Formats: sequence, C-alpha cells, structure tokens
Amino acid sequence: MSNIPAELKYVSSHEWIRDEGDGTVTIGITDHAQELLGDVVFVELPEVGESFSSGDDMGVVESVKAASDIYAPIGLEVVAVNAELEDSPELVNSDCYGDGWFFRVRPTDASELEGLLDAEAYGELCESES
Repeated sequence: MSNIPAELKYVSSHEWIRDEGDGTVTIGITDHAQELLGDVVFVELPEVGESFSSGDDMGVVESVKAASDIYAPIGLEVVAVNAELEDSPELVNSDCYGDGWFFRVRPTDASELEGLLDAEAYGELCESES
C-alpha cells in the first residue's frame, strides 16, 4: 500500500496538497502516482505568477513509462516552483512528499480546500483503482 500522510489533502487525479498556514499551499504528486509512473525523468512546471482554475493542466511529469498531466486541484496562483526538479526529477520518486514537491500556490478561494479528499478517502480511491 502506498504512503498516504494523514495531514495532507488529496484529489482524485493523485495530487497532494499541504496547507502551509501562511495563505499558501504546496502541491505535488502522491506516492501512489509516482509508483504508477515509474522512474521520473522530466518535470515541466508552470511559471511563477501564472493563474489556473480547478482542473486546468499546469504541467507534465514524464517517466520512463509514460507522461502524465499535472492538474490544478483548486483555483490558484503560482507563487513558487521547485527548481530542483529541473536537474533532479528523480526527487519525485525518492521523496514525493518532501523534496519532490512541485509548486507552492496561493488559492483564489481557500474554501475550495475543504472539498478535497482526506487520507482515508484517498486511500479508498486508490484501492478501488487497483
């Protein structure tokens, strides 16, 4: 079973969301997602300052097996991206909830965070997809 930290929120497209407590949230892909992708070889991230609506494509993760879009889990504005992934995309595999984060964003409507999946619901989703 994949690692699903209880303190994070999740979306069905396999992104995780961590509230940083300062009006921003950090987003990455889950352990389940990185396991399905295999060895990540490239990550394309948005530019700082770009805005997205919930469900918009924000970037791409490419692995030796497949390419997968990264979707905006909520309406947001990008305030930081993880530049380390440009030279070390394998961080997504080795530390998806830590050094392998994708971007930090400012939600356009923080109440959208309340509608995201908790760890238990996300775990059930992953099991139903197996």
